[in-house]
Amino acid sequence: MDFLITAFDMLLHVDRHLSEFATEYGVWIYALLFLIIFLETGVVVTPFLPGDSLLFAIGALAAAGVIDLVAILSLLTAAAVIGDNTNYWIGRAVGPRVFTEHNRWLKREHLLRTQRFYEVHGGKAVVLARFVPIVRTFAPFVAGVGRMRYARFLAFDLAGGILWVWGFGLLGYFTGAIPFVKENFGLVTIGVILISLVPLVVELCRARMQRARAGA
Repeated sequence: MDFLITAFDMLLHVDRHLSEFATEYGVWIYALLFLIIFLETGVVVTPFLPGDSLLFAIGALAAAGVIDLVAILSLLTAAAVIGDNTNYWIGRAVGPRVFTEHNRWLKREHLLRTQRFYEVHGGKAVVLARFVPIVRTFAPFVAGVGRMRYARFLAFDLAGGILWVWGFGLLGYFTGAIPFVKENFGLVTIGVILISLVPLVVELCRARMQRARAGA
């Protein structure tokens, strides 16, 4: 319970925590932010890290002159892409072995379903997953498990990484100084996250409609 309370406080007040860290540790904040984004995208067991809200807060801090906008967003784009690629190759190396008929959670039928899904929707899935908390941590791992062609994965992953990092970062940069946003930063961040889910919902609805028409 204490962990959940702490995590929720970090989500609602990530701007304040980042500002305090930057004041105390200076340029080390760049290393910390790189590590957080890398871990969220590169390690399957850390999907709880606050990627969206963090990027939004980083943009707001850059607008206040606390950190350099271009430097930090370029660095975090690299962290996101490196993390995803690490996750992809882990999935490709160990995934098929952990998906077995005797594994309660990771069954081989799920692996086969994943392979078929990425054959059809692989590119869009990699890009859209960037904007969905939790899902973005598992998407590259699943792409590796499903043995999605690496060149295709890398191309879409680069596009998704740039859109995600620069999209949220610039949004925070241009809106973070607005009085309403500063006073309600946590709620605005949650709203931004919910809005970012819209493309995924639209894509899922469109795919369901196509399946329904094909089955008619």
